[in-house]
Amino acid sequence: MPSPNYTITIDTGFHRPRFDACYLLIDNGRAAFIDCGINASQPLLLAALAQAGLAPDAVDHLILSHIHLDHAGGAGSLLAQLPNARVHVHPRGVRHLIDPSALVAGASAVYGADEVLATYGELLPIASERIVEANEGHRIRVGQRELLCLDAPGHARHHIVVHEPDAAAFFTGDAFGISYRELDTAAGPFIFPTTTPVQFDPPAMQASIARMLAMRPQVMYLAHYGPVTGVEHLAADLQQRIEHMVALAESLADVPDRHAALCEALRESYIGAAQQHGVTLGAEVIGDVLQMDIELNAQGLGVWLDARTRRTRS
Repeated sequence: MPSPNYTITIDTGFHRPRFDACYLLIDNGRAAFIDCGINASQPLLLAALAQAGLAPDAVDHLILSHIHLDHAGGAGSLLAQLPNARVHVHPRGVRHLIDPSALVAGASAVYGADEVLATYGELLPIASERIVEANEGHRIRVGQRELLCLDAPGHARHHIVVHEPDAAAFFTGDAFGISYRELDTAAGPFIFPTTTPVQFDPPAMQASIARMLAMRPQVMYLAHYGPVTGVEHLAADLQQRIEHMVALAESLADVPDRHAALCEALRESYIGAAQQHGVTLGAEVIGDVLQMDIELNAQGLGVWLDARTRRTRS
């Protein structure tokens, strides 16, 4: 039997197995979800709750690390099943939960409207009275578990991380990079940053990582994918790889077909780094595991380069 206080990792089913996680926090019969995946993830989250012996009315909180659709696309449909829950989100995300149309439009501009509808379904709005602004220092209680929300820009300006001091843990969303279990080796997890369009800010991301590290966490619960330890080593890898990605993007800023060049350069860089880390999968397999992230990181770096050019010219 699990203890009265525990955390469950839930695979949201988005994209492929062990790609996208959310978390169910339980303490003495009360519960909270951190992130929720997409609309199609809802049955998986409710099944995990039932397996823990809890009914939907035991959930007091849905905490969103940020409002990208793989983390928050199912918030409206999930909340409709949780009569006592309120959703906690960065202040910049509140209006998008009340009216998701801008989120849909932004995703449609990247992926196409038909693909967004097929993948994410219809995003349901959330009533404003069920939304709580998770400002810097916002505190949440799950039973007797104390959680602290901290502003964590870099991946997005609407990003928070959730610190549980008593567990020496962070629930990091995308603020502490990506690490897939297929790429684990005897050297530990292989980790790399995630930029995604449209708000990548390298210095802010590095500062967010350093801030978390200064609080001496022992475990990081990543959205992509699952809990990881060896935090100091992973943070150093992330900081180095942010610098490398920025340098790589700068070197390709003016080449023809910049996006394709960025994708190819990132692919070579990640495969080489994974192999150096001891991953024994073939290069093609590693590339396939990382393909979506290569595409999104190339887009994020491109948007960052364009924004930097506009600032320079102004």
